[in-house]
Amino acid sequence: MNAIYFLYLIMLSISTVSFAAGERFKEAPEFFNSPDCLTIEDDDGFVCSDKAVHVAMTLDTAYLRGSMAVILSVLQHSSCPQNIVFHFVTSKQTHRLQNYVVSSFPYLKFRIYPYDVAAISGLISTSIRSALDSPLNYARNYLADILPTCLSRVVYLDSDLILVDDISKLFTTHIPDDVVLAAPEYCNANFTTYFTPTFWSNPSLSITLSLNRRHSPCYFNTGVMVIELKKWREGDYTRKIIEWMELQKRIRIYELGSLPPFLLVFAGNIAPVDHRWNQHGLGGDNFRGLCRDLHPGPVSLLHWSGKGKPWVRLDSGVPCPLDALWVPYDLLEPRFDLIES
Repeated sequence: MNAIYFLYLIMLSISTVSFAAGERFKEAPEFFNSPDCLTIEDDDGFVCSDKAVHVAMTLDTAYLRGSMAVILSVLQHSSCPQNIVFHFVTSKQTHRLQNYVVSSFPYLKFRIYPYDVAAISGLISTSIRSALDSPLNYARNYLADILPTCLSRVVYLDSDLILVDDISKLFTTHIPDDVVLAAPEYCNANFTTYFTPTFWSNPSLSITLSLNRRHSPCYFNTGVMVIELKKWREGDYTRKIIEWMELQKRIRIYELGSLPPFLLVFAGNIAPVDHRWNQHGLGGDNFRGLCRDLHPGPVSLLHWSGKGKPWVRLDSGVPCPLDALWVPYDLLEPRFDLIES
């Protein structure tokens, strides 16, 4: 660590890193590798290290509390936490968000990448929930363009989840040579509900889901994915997703934010991942956010997809039972402990 960066960390530890309304985050404990872990570079070389587990997330003030919990959960349950590299994509307040991360995780290996929302804003169609219309919600479409070309694989994670298992197990998922991404599939879900009657009544559109598929298309949640970035670039998949978004601006073919274009491009062509890696839907539906139970089976990742977020329900005093599992990873300082500085 050079002297300038060391001084920077000291200055951050002295200052109060404030969140909205005077709130701030605690510093997380430092986690260390187990003896059998490989050693990766401490300088800028870690960004491209093939020995590291690379994790991509978006970062913004609205979901920062959730993002901090994700980071802590990933590190706490990893056998080689010093070998995890985070790649954060943000559209604004980059320096401020970097200060938050360094203050709570001064030892973390990470980089922040700016995301130009101007290019995507004109392609976004209104959906059933306003939060799904955020330009940053579409950053996953552009990861192969935003992240360094030296990266060949990355785990993408949403900001409303926690891991309770070693992320390296997910990162090392087997992906066949002709497949670009891996995610848990849910083939019992009613696939037809993700698209409008206009889509299904047009044979030239609906036939898309029958062409060049390894198996029948199934729903998958884009909040947890293992992505082969090199294959993505070679297949020009960003362009394929954008083409569907452009069509959506002319003909209303779906209602649910950034998910349907992913389904149109990838459903039926992804590598399956055990359902334990995305116990999703804990935030309820997109309208009321009612409480839900876990799916049957083991759990490695809990995901509060849907309207209800655990930190919002906890603060409102009406949490769901499973929200208590999120609390140990919450780094927000209690309000009564705050002293203005």
